[in-house]
Amino acid sequence: MRCHIKCNDGSIYCGATNNIEKRIQVHNDGRGSKYTRSRLPVTLMLTSKPLPKWDALKLERAVKKQKTNEKVDYLRKFGKSEE
Repeated sequence: MRCHIKCNDGSIYCGATNNIEKRIQVHNDGRGSKYTRSRLPVTLMLTSKPLPKWDALKLERAVKKQKTNEKVDYLRKFGKSEE
């Protein structure tokens, strides 16, 4: 499952996991990605169905091109909001 995480600085991190609760905890324990370690705490923003690797990379690239205030709306097209 794809998860989209909102960092404490307002930035968005995208990743994949089969256990969302555990993954959020790992990030908040400082053992997640290098990107999120300096942006704690993180909160789950939304989830989406798993995508093939190529499609996930295309989605990530497309999200990065969006303006900050448009990223959340763009991602909501692909998933279920947790906010």
